[in-house]
Amino acid sequence: MNARTDEKERKKIKAVKKMKEIMTFYYIDAKTASETGKKVAWITSGGPVEPLIAMDVIPVYPENHGAMIGAAKMGVELCEKAEAMGYSGDLCSYARSDIACATVNGGPIGGLPRPDMLVCCNNICGTVLKWYEIQARYFNCPLFILDTPFCHTSFSAEAKRYVRRQIDEYITFLEDVCKKPFDRDRMAEVGRLSIEGQRLWQAVLDTTINRPAPMTAFDAFFHLALIVTLRGTQQAVDYYRLLLDEMNERVREGVGAVDEEKYRLLWDNLPIWYRTKWLSDKFAAHGACLVADTYTSAWCSSLKYMNEDDFLESMAEGYTRIYLNIGVDEMARTVIAMIDKYGADGLVMHSNRSCKPYSLGQYDIRSIVERERGVPTLIIEADMCDERNFAEAQIEGRIDAFMEMMAAKGSA
Repeated sequence: MNARTDEKERKKIKAVKKMKEIMTFYYIDAKTASETGKKVAWITSGGPVEPLIAMDVIPVYPENHGAMIGAAKMGVELCEKAEAMGYSGDLCSYARSDIACATVNGGPIGGLPRPDMLVCCNNICGTVLKWYEIQARYFNCPLFILDTPFCHTSFSAEAKRYVRRQIDEYITFLEDVCKKPFDRDRMAEVGRLSIEGQRLWQAVLDTTINRPAPMTAFDAFFHLALIVTLRGTQQAVDYYRLLLDEMNERVREGVGAVDEEKYRLLWDNLPIWYRTKWLSDKFAAHGACLVADTYTSAWCSSLKYMNEDDFLESMAEGYTRIYLNIGVDEMARTVIAMIDKYGADGLVMHSNRSCKPYSLGQYDIRSIVERERGVPTLIIEADMCDERNFAEAQIEGRIDAFMEMMAAKGSA
């Protein structure tokens, strides 16, 4: 090997191989559930998965599958199929992909395993309500909906009681579908593992406080998978310990994710899954490292509300006060706190055509951030899964102009 090849190998994250192995076995387990006597639940990405884990139900995430479809560049074909079925092109591309995929067992893994139940929590958006109703009718299986009030400024005692009662109803629903009593001792252990996994994931993300950052937001998009799919398991805890050890080793050895890191940027909104490599290379070519993002950190943002000694009781607040279920002013405060924490020089916002709750307040957030911190902002208009909404020449031009502005600002 020459020096350049050696350096390239040195920069590779070794834990990637382990992640792929875990996710492969996870999907095999889910797809063979009917043979092993296990039940499968489709659940929204922001939904309370821990009671499912406690009941030995395998959770499957259509949104995670949507990300895989986008990364595999299969989104356009499936979105077009959904549109031919009568669904509007203005709907979320995850929803369109998933609805179409179910009818043909399409996508990169040949479709998701048939669900025994669906669990929908509207803390991420309102689209999931109709999306999951459609799939519940298609698969003729029971659906549980957990309704979380929007937290414009705070979380009232009435809202807490309202959501807490629904968690009891959720447990009753699981007992009815699974035909067995709920094990509260097991639930306590799953809750402890969930919080431990979230803390480890936050610790992994926080390694990018270091200069140079040992990983980028594009790496975080990949390694996020376990805190979503296997949250509340020992497997997730063990994996994030492994990944944290590797990141800390990279920090000690001065291994940076981006050569000659000059600029540190914060990403807002979901990834553009079919162009993560292109975007990563494009920013890296300018010496820019996306050191943090609001998306991957959302899966540990409620830690301050969770109590590992009484997880079931604290779930109501923890699952209601997530990033997408709070007001714009609080979102802006979160972004500013992340800019300060990670030493970000600029903000990159993906104005995501598919995700209205994530995108509609971005211009207000940009104004607040620029006023409070004087940090320049780049807005990229695209879609997380549907490539028809990605204009490469336009986006490339915007990135180049933004980075030229960052360079001029730095030399001033």
